[in-house]
Amino acid sequence: MSSTDVPTREELVRRVAELAPALKKHSNWSEQNRRVHEESIEALADAGVFKLRRPKRYGGYEADTRTLVDVATEIGRADGSTSWVASVYWIPTWMACQFPEAVQDEVFSTPDVRVCGTLSPSAMAAPVDGGVVVNGKWGFISGALHAQWQEIIAILVPPEGEPYPIMALVPISDLLIVDDWDTAGLRGTGSVSTVAQDVFIPAERVLPLPAVLEGQGAASASIYRAPLLPVASASSVGTLVGMARGAQDTFLKRLPDRKITYTAYDSQREAPITHHQVAESAMRIDEAEFHAHRLSTLVDTKTADGTPWKLEERAIARADLGAVVRLAKEGIDILAGASGGSSIYHGIPIQRIARDVAAVNLHALMHPNTNTELYGRVLCGLEPNTLYI
Repeated sequence: MSSTDVPTREELVRRVAELAPALKKHSNWSEQNRRVHEESIEALADAGVFKLRRPKRYGGYEADTRTLVDVATEIGRADGSTSWVASVYWIPTWMACQFPEAVQDEVFSTPDVRVCGTLSPSAMAAPVDGGVVVNGKWGFISGALHAQWQEIIAILVPPEGEPYPIMALVPISDLLIVDDWDTAGLRGTGSVSTVAQDVFIPAERVLPLPAVLEGQGAASASIYRAPLLPVASASSVGTLVGMARGAQDTFLKRLPDRKITYTAYDSQREAPITHHQVAESAMRIDEAEFHAHRLSTLVDTKTADGTPWKLEERAIARADLGAVVRLAKEGIDILAGASGGSSIYHGIPIQRIARDVAAVNLHALMHPNTNTELYGRVLCGLEPNTLYI
């Protein structure tokens, strides 16, 4: 596929921006049914969203992470859960490109293939002739209901030596899906659990996790040779910026027609407190966008020049991720708190956005405090206390 066949960033952003009415229309359905609407998935596929991290030799775009940020922002502006699922697919799709070419041939033989995944080693693997047998359960598998493959993490116990984590690719049809996703936020993501019961995985679809974390897989293109965590961080942040922009949109749309009950203000936009709230929120959202773009610029620059990643650069990538999550929530919370009693009804989007961003803030790898602590630890000259950096 020649470079002229790959849409520009601007074209991709325009395509997903045009999907906004349809994504918004399905957002309440997705929340009630605890999964992304099938028509939303089809719309994203038609717009090329699932090709962004697909290799060019399989008809993909090999998009940089700045493109991921901007595309996810537009999707998240319409519906946070849909954007979250799209972003989650980008990360395991990138991870699939660490495997040998024969495995990639198998995975990418499906047009618009969707790969879900996890980084939690909540399963055990036993070596057998030709591969491993895996048993275990993984939770929070966003997008599993629309995926063809899952990237899994398990602890392999070899006959000799210490156990170590592995990453493997499994057809979703080999796994049991447990419909246990009933949550306060991100309800539309369908982040169900999956279970492996004596699932055989051939050796070519198994890699040691530390090699993947370091970007030392079999990938040939430069975008697949970076450390995993900075790439995953940059793949995730656009959804948060989009949620915050969506909250801003819905607040300002309702503003002129809202009174402040039990006051003389016939329009909320006339009140000085509203001016402060809108400005404070806007500043936090702008700051979140700054950190999102700084993160993607770091990843894309390092990918382009091919220089080794310094420990501090890896730590600041996690710190930028945490900053986006924190600032987006702060910006949304200000607007949600200023939206009045009528905003608690399900038909008003801002209450859903506030619950969705609260859920993201509790994610183990995205939690602002966890990421800030890691960055500070490295700045203080200590070794990181996690593999996920």
